[in-house]
Amino acid sequence: MADVMPPNMLNDRPRTPAGLLSNAEKDRLIERGFLGLYRWYTARSQETRNWNPDRSFDWRALNQNLPKELITVLEGFFAVEQYAPDFTSNLIHLVRRSHGRSHFQMRWGSEEEKHADAWENAVLFSGQRSPKWIEEYKDRLKSQTWELPFPDAIHNLVYTVFQERATQLNYLNMMKIAQGKSDKPHLKGVSDPVLAKVAQTIAVDEAAHYNFFLEGVRMYLYYYPERTLNAIKNVIGQFSMPAATLVPNWEHFYETVYRAGIYGPRDFQRDVMQVAFRNMGIESRKALEEGIRKTREVPDFDGGNFKTTAIWDTFDYGAVEGDVKRLHVKIQEYEKEIGFDLYDPTEFIENPEKPASTQAADD
Repeated sequence: MADVMPPNMLNDRPRTPAGLLSNAEKDRLIERGFLGLYRWYTARSQETRNWNPDRSFDWRALNQNLPKELITVLEGFFAVEQYAPDFTSNLIHLVRRSHGRSHFQMRWGSEEEKHADAWENAVLFSGQRSPKWIEEYKDRLKSQTWELPFPDAIHNLVYTVFQERATQLNYLNMMKIAQGKSDKPHLKGVSDPVLAKVAQTIAVDEAAHYNFFLEGVRMYLYYYPERTLNAIKNVIGQFSMPAATLVPNWEHFYETVYRAGIYGPRDFQRDVMQVAFRNMGIESRKALEEGIRKTREVPDFDGGNFKTTAIWDTFDYGAVEGDVKRLHVKIQEYEKEIGFDLYDPTEFIENPEKPASTQAADD
């Protein structure tokens, strides 16, 4: 499969029936979409989310009497973000020949680095962990290396959609606790405006990351629906948060997060998986698995390759097409601001494989 690689990596493609887009052309269109999205994202990031982990928060005012349960959670957040260099370098290597994706991963890594520093500051200024303890803990964490959860780019792209949404949810629920809104008896009365601001700021970043990866998955759903739906099914079948096998005392951290009402299996089902499914035009996990099961294949015009006929009923293809069109409008508007449209504009090309009865959602 194309595996989200740009055209110059594509060799020995099978013949494509007349009137349909070749895999090389689909990959070119997706690559251009990623490049335009990356440019738009970077400009918006610099304009609206250019914060500093040291100067943007009043660390001296951080509550030094936080419950030990919250210190455990902060410690876990800090630990997971310590693997930002591994997250970034591995993903860059996977998509290094894609301008839009590889450059975005560098931008993403710089933002994740700020998260790591902010959570480290939170642990330090809580007054409950010494600088020596933090340094030794970092050394312990960095003695191990995080590896990609999947070997190919499309599965890792899908994984980041669910992972970024789950991380955003963790931080939003931490924000609520720090705002004094917890309904858990052992956390009632907790209040820390500094911690609330930290969690909210990082959650906003995670929401932006989620939306970038979601736009990428939508492009794949539009041009490679069957392959992408199978990747989604595979990812949710074995999803786990990053570094779960690397962070010391992960089970204690996870149990503490669950008991604090920050994140658990029900949250993943309701606020991560269902939200992502809705954004991708998928009704439910059951509908996804049933649709893939029912998918039948028949020989294409060449009699050797295969073309899926039932996959179109598995998700709302028209809604996905509408989302992809809106993405291209956003990219085109940005290109007009800069002048790219005068030399090398990004264009939306309809996928002629879609069923005639499928209509895109209204813009």
